[in-house]
Parts: sequence; structure tokens; C-alpha cells
Amino acid sequence: MKVHHLNCGTMRPWGAPEGLVCHVLLVETGTGLALVDTGLGLLDRAAPGRRFGPARHFVRPAFEESETAVRQVERLGLDPKDVRDIVLTHFDADHVGGLADFPWARVHLTDAEASAALHPATRVEKGRYRPAQRAHAPTLVRHTPRAGEAWRGFAAATELTGISSGIVLVGLPGHTRGHAAIAVDAGDHWVLHAGDAFYHHGQVDGAGKVPKSLLAMERAVAHDWRRVRANHERLAELRQAAEHDLLLVNAHDPGLLASARARAGSS
Repeated sequence: MKVHHLNCGTMRPWGAPEGLVCHVLLVETGTGLALVDTGLGLLDRAAPGRRFGPARHFVRPAFEESETAVRQVERLGLDPKDVRDIVLTHFDADHVGGLADFPWARVHLTDAEASAALHPATRVEKGRYRPAQRAHAPTLVRHTPRAGEAWRGFAAATELTGISSGIVLVGLPGHTRGHAAIAVDAGDHWVLHAGDAFYHHGQVDGAGKVPKSLLAMERAVAHDWRRVRANHERLAELRQAAEHDLLLVNAHDPGLLASARARAGSS
């Protein structure tokens, strides 16, 4: 499968001079197109308060129409109607803003994340899941990563064969109740999109200083901080193993996005 690495939302949080991106995967499968997350969408610019919430004052999204997934699909000469499936790492606003731009697409996520988004139980959950992001009544396809079907050492995973072979949902709760990583077979290597399991490459490779503002934000919104820390450790092990056939990316690190684009361009 061909994988495109898109930035679907530039953000400029206070105290993070390099800024953040919304790293979205556009996957060309044998039967159509699939997205991993959507970043920000067309409707977000018109109603940022209702769709993004108070967090916009800290992360300061640009809300550029040209960065939306639907416009980038068009610029690649592809038909947005061919985006039949969207796989979510989780349901935070900066990951689902573009769902309404593809209202016909099936939305795949873990059962735990769907339950959290539809029935938030904690103060953090009630603040992070914006009802406006699902006002178009998307078709949610729930999956339960199965214990015993491990993927590269992760405890639970399930292959989304209903979309295509080579797309794997990996359970990675911690940042949210049902957070997941998504692995995609890009032919000569796998791309593991870890979502918000970590924010900055320094948390998994030890290189560079992690902005304190990002660390504070990560801790403040974590559903289970113990699991977040455990995910950091497991992903750091994976990164340090430097397996040539595995590319580890996340949702917001601009350096990892640039490296992924360079690799895709040379493959």
C-alpha cells in the first residue's frame, strides 16, 4: 500500500517553539483510500469554540483550509469520495476535526474509545470529547484488540481486514481510555502511527529537550498516567532497536513528520 504523510493542522503551543503538526496517514489500498486520523477539518475554522474547546487558546491551531485532509486528497489528484474508511488513534478534537468532511466514511476505533467519546465519565473526558465533532452522526465501527494477537511485542492487536490486510489496530490505552496505535504495511516497511502515546521524539529517543509545556499538557490530559509512562518505555525500546523495516511516528512531532516524508520520497 502507498502511504502519504500529511500535516492536517499546524499548532503553536505556548512554550513549544518548534510547534506541532497533526500527522495524518493517507493510505492507498487496493479498493480505495483510508485515513489514519483526520486532523483539523473545514468546519473547525468556522466554529473553533464549539468544535475545539478552550484548549485552542493554549495549542493555538492555525485552522488553514489548505491543510485539511479533504483539500490535500484533492491536491493529490485523488477523489475524496474514495476515502471509505477512517481509523482513529483516539477521539480528541485535533484528531477528528475532519470526520465531517467525509461523512460517508466508516470510522474505526477501539470499543473503549467509542464508549468514552459517547459516554464520558471523568472531568477530563467530559472536557476533551466535543459533541459537535460527531453531530453528523458518523458510522462508528468498534474493534476490540484481542489479547494473544500481539504485534511486535504489544499485548493486543487486531488486523482490520474489512479495510485491507496490512492495517493493524494496536491497543495502547493511557492517553485516553481507548487510545490505539495504527500499523500500516507500506511495502518495504511498516509505519507505526503511535498517535498521542508520546508527544516529542525526545521521549523515545532521548535526543533533544522536551518542552516543559508539552510535558505538562500530556500529564494534565492523561487518562492513566502510569500507562502513558509504560507506553513511553515500550516505544523507546522499539525506537532503540532501530529495526530497518519499521518507521515510528506520532501525531504531533514535526521532525518525525519530516523524516517520514523523506523516507516515503526515497522509497
